[in-house]
Amino acid sequence: MEITIVYFEGCPHAELAERHVRAAVDEGAEVAIRMRMVDNAEQADAAGMHGSPTILIDGRDPFSRPDEPTSWACRLFETPDGFDGAPTTDQLRELLKP
Repeated sequence: MEITIVYFEGCPHAELAERHVRAAVDEGAEVAIRMRMVDNAEQADAAGMHGSPTILIDGRDPFSRPDEPTSWACRLFETPDGFDGAPTTDQLRELLKP
């Protein structure tokens, strides 16, 4: 499995997203985690970014709607405790279950 966190420079939530992803991955699991910084809207579109940060699991953004356009903007995620800059570790664990 490959998890890519797509973000732009200065994103206040990229590090939070990375911490939550790393905490959600089971120890010993074969998962590659990459950080991918994009520099402009065209790169964001090509990367499938729906706001910064975007978490792609095997190339798919499980937190976006199928018809949602790409976005060069900050992103918030709906969590059980309200909106936050990254999904919770538990939300990510659910998505990563085999």
